[in-house]
Amino acid sequence: MMRKVSLVLLGAVMGAAVVTVGTQTRLLSDGMARAAASDTYRNLNLFGDVFEKIRSDYVEKPDEQKLVEAAINGMLTSLDPHSSYMDAKSFQDMQVQTRGEFGGLGIEVTQEDGLIKVVTPIDDTPASRGGILSGDIITAIDGENVQGLTLNQAVDKMRGAPNTAVTLKILRGAKKEPQDIKLTRAVIQIKSVRSHQEGDDIGYIRITQFNEQTGDGVANAIKKFQADIPADKFKGYILDLRNNPGGLLDQSIAVSNAFLDRGEIVSTRGRNADESMRYNAHPGDISKGKPLVVLINGGSASASEIVAGALQDHKRATILGSRSFGKGSVQTIIPLGQNNGAVRLTTARYYTPSGRSIQAKGIEPDVIVLQDVPEDLKGKDDTKGEASLKGHLKNGDDEKGGSQAYVPPNAKDDKQLIAAEDILRGVTQASQTPSKPAAPDVKTDQPEKVPN
Repeated sequence: MMRKVSLVLLGAVMGAAVVTVGTQTRLLSDGMARAAASDTYRNLNLFGDVFEKIRSDYVEKPDEQKLVEAAINGMLTSLDPHSSYMDAKSFQDMQVQTRGEFGGLGIEVTQEDGLIKVVTPIDDTPASRGGILSGDIITAIDGENVQGLTLNQAVDKMRGAPNTAVTLKILRGAKKEPQDIKLTRAVIQIKSVRSHQEGDDIGYIRITQFNEQTGDGVANAIKKFQADIPADKFKGYILDLRNNPGGLLDQSIAVSNAFLDRGEIVSTRGRNADESMRYNAHPGDISKGKPLVVLINGGSASASEIVAGALQDHKRATILGSRSFGKGSVQTIIPLGQNNGAVRLTTARYYTPSGRSIQAKGIEPDVIVLQDVPEDLKGKDDTKGEASLKGHLKNGDDEKGGSQAYVPPNAKDDKQLIAAEDILRGVTQASQTPSKPAAPDVKTDQPEKVPN
């Protein structure tokens, strides 16, 4: 009897002890939360104090809206290279970029010595129909000199509502004779997908970026090749993702799905386990299993790497070229409402079907082919890659730098394209070769190209 009483008491004491410990833990946790909140409020007060000092004491009256936006952007950019704040104008421009459709003239331009230079007019647009040529220098837009304008400001002036007119003053040829060309704006579609036949037996598909039209563009190109090239003669596809900086996640999934019949394409993992997502291919390989070579280089990033990684892991394609950029993170665009722009926030890392994270490592090609680089571009033909970006998300101890990103303007000099054709035609056998170190890391200094 005494023994039974003792056991009950022991149990009661133990229970009391557990309750006591639990209460202490909860009190400690609440205290820590209050302390953290107090620190947060103290830091916000510090921000308010600095903001007020700038408002009252800075040598010139500051733009308070710009101060706040700069502070927000500073907070976001301190996280990683891909998080940032977009004001209302930048947010609108981003939407135009991803939508791939806007009112404009159809010119791809860059800035050179303060002037706007035409890189190329886009086929079947007001610019091409109006006689704009590659190399033309735009000196004025509707009578306003472009000297002193940024590239984006000049592009904004050329864009506008369809069926409205704009006059460009251009300089052309060696004598740089000025002439005025009046154009009428139209709805311009950014063609993210371009395709043509290589010879009479290979379908070549080039993706320049992943916007809302990319998946449909690739599907249409595949169907056209199947209609134009007899099945018994069709050697396969070349998918060119070189110097493609990425874009929309769902479009990279759609492109991968065009060449896959089943299995995972990509998974994303956020901070919390319940935020993980897995994206799988739908049944039906519309390319009908034809051989595929994917071209990548140091300028292939993000969505391009998702496609290359999925097709490589499923052994659906031979990946050829040089190591990709290594951007393995997902950014979510979060609109802020009331015309306050949006936040671009890194919310997850993505992983290839085999579970590889390519963050700061890139996709290693199955077959390494480097281009012959002209003397005047040597040392400028490589990208440093994600691993070189300040504040990038770390990924272990074996991070890797960038690689060659040069693509010859003439196809006859393009060793990677030629090698891809040889593989599909059976001239050479695709071998699984490990990547070798890239050339010394030198940042590519390419002019920005903006369509308008």
